[in-house]
Amino acid sequence: MTMTEPAKPTTAPITATKSDTAAKPASANPQVEMVTLDQLAREMKMPPRDARMLLRLAAKQTRQYPNLGKDHVARQPWQWTPGSKALDEARKALSATPTV
Repeated sequence: MTMTEPAKPTTAPITATKSDTAAKPASANPQVEMVTLDQLAREMKMPPRDARMLLRLAAKQTRQYPNLGKDHVARQPWQWTPGSKALDEARKALSATPTV
């Protein structure tokens, strides 16, 4: 004698309404506009490739630019939050004239 289990009632998936999404605060996931290497290179009037090379060299100089190396993650694009110390150091590193 085999018994079958009663079928479970199927319900429609619950979808979020506009009132549910409006209740969430906007500051829960803020989108911060980042300053990219391309923007900084245009500001300094130099090619992005040269700017990237200078920033790599400057990031190794931890005494002169302590925040620049800490803020950058290897194999990730160069980008900074506006007003950060690392951005100021990047501008300083790109504006410094290289000694020959």
